[in-house]
Amino acid sequence: MQIAVIGAGASGLMVSGRLTSLGNEVTLFEKNEKVGKKLFITGKGRCNLTNLCDNEEFLSNVIRGNKFLRSAINHFSTYDCYSFFEELGLNLKVERGNRVFPFSDKSSDVIKTLEKFCKNVNIKYNTEVLDIIKKENKFDLVTSNGFYSFDKVIVSTGGKSYSLTGSTGKGYEIAKKFGHEVIDLKPALVAIEVKDDFISKLQGLSLKNVEISCFNRKFNFFGEMLFTDKGISGPIVLSLSSYINRINVDDLFIDFKPALDKKQLEQRLLREFDENKNKNIYYIYKGLFPSKLADIFGDIVGIKSDRKVNSITRVEREKIIDYIKCFPLKFKKFYALDTAIVTSGGVSLDEINPKTFQSKLCDGLYFIGEVLDIDALTGGFNLQIAFATAMSCADNLK
Repeated sequence: MQIAVIGAGASGLMVSGRLTSLGNEVTLFEKNEKVGKKLFITGKGRCNLTNLCDNEEFLSNVIRGNKFLRSAINHFSTYDCYSFFEELGLNLKVERGNRVFPFSDKSSDVIKTLEKFCKNVNIKYNTEVLDIIKKENKFDLVTSNGFYSFDKVIVSTGGKSYSLTGSTGKGYEIAKKFGHEVIDLKPALVAIEVKDDFISKLQGLSLKNVEISCFNRKFNFFGEMLFTDKGISGPIVLSLSSYINRINVDDLFIDFKPALDKKQLEQRLLREFDENKNKNIYYIYKGLFPSKLADIFGDIVGIKSDRKVNSITRVEREKIIDYIKCFPLKFKKFYALDTAIVTSGGVSLDEINPKTFQSKLCDGLYFIGEVLDIDALTGGFNLQIAFATAMSCADNLK
């Protein structure tokens, strides 16, 4: 069988290598001069390629499309993925949170392993697919380097984030041409801009063991965050963004001391107030926060840093506690889609077979990976989705 695969990212390479090993003739079209451009920058160049957890835990980390993915993840689990790469000679390691990386910490080694897997694939570099025309049981591909004809076409073009790597949304154009609904694209795993003027003064400040939340703690995440020139980023902010990117958001809240409830925090403050009653309140702020935050905290709360501790009233002390436990930030917008780690939205799952990944609207046309309306949290889950959808597609394609 002659099969075209469009896009040589994670899912494209995986499906091409697998189909070739099953005896198919595969041509992989890549408009860049090399494969795996987005893979190369994944995980800050280290490539967190999967997460070593059971299927239920994996699916609990999938935000959109978790029910749809059940068949694929049962077919090719995270443990299967781990074994797959090790059997191809890539040494792996498991880090905090079950995240799997190449032992070398080099994403280029993951790409080399996938290239090795695709040694019998006909890869057309610097070749952009411009159009697909279906004629009876064949697909004609119009490319920047000529015309080709195939029995089946697999679209693995990725999302629309990091467009410089080639993810420009071509797959969505193909889907629409064949009658598919494309769910509105939103940035996922992305930084958040806020309206607060003081935010630029905190640029570069990283906080650990804090909690961010919104909608009265309906969504809340504990861990590490980072202040940027315009807003906030870091692991817990990225996770939050994926849950609220389709909701009208007003305020976000940071709990700087989530390990303490208000009563415990009050007892701590009373003790420190008593021990430092003749000092400026700034001394207390410095004990609570890193210096960048301590420097501006008093202005934000409305209790100036040069006030003496013994002049702080009970009401003011309660206000300090409120701001420590529920520090407000005014939401402005998400950073641009092009800066997002993954794209939320894509080809509607209602129109795709969850086992074969064939279009329900066009026989012989398949969609895998990020082009689908599927996205997950950070930690190797999104790449595992790419690999699992590719393997399920290849093994069930007839």
